[in-house]
Amino acid sequence: MITLIIAMLVSGLVIGALGRLVVPGPNPMGIFHTILVGLAGSVVGGIIGRILFGVRYSYAIGLSLAVSVLSTALIVYLIQRPRSRK
Repeated sequence: MITLIIAMLVSGLVIGALGRLVVPGPNPMGIFHTILVGLAGSVVGGIIGRILFGVRYSYAIGLSLAVSVLSTALIVYLIQRPRSRK
């Protein structure tokens, strides 16, 4: 159980960091927010991948990583965009 939690935290950190690198501009997020955004992006990416590519999606490591990073980048962009519109 501890190994699963540690693996989820590390994967959330890696996916979150990659997602933050995709979005240009300063990201004043801390490590905790990076992990949360990475985990959320992985979940959203997993759902999108299963819908688009079917059951065999989970076996394609590169594709699942790319979809997870892109969905994390979208979440980071939505969090980072300006709150007020002119």
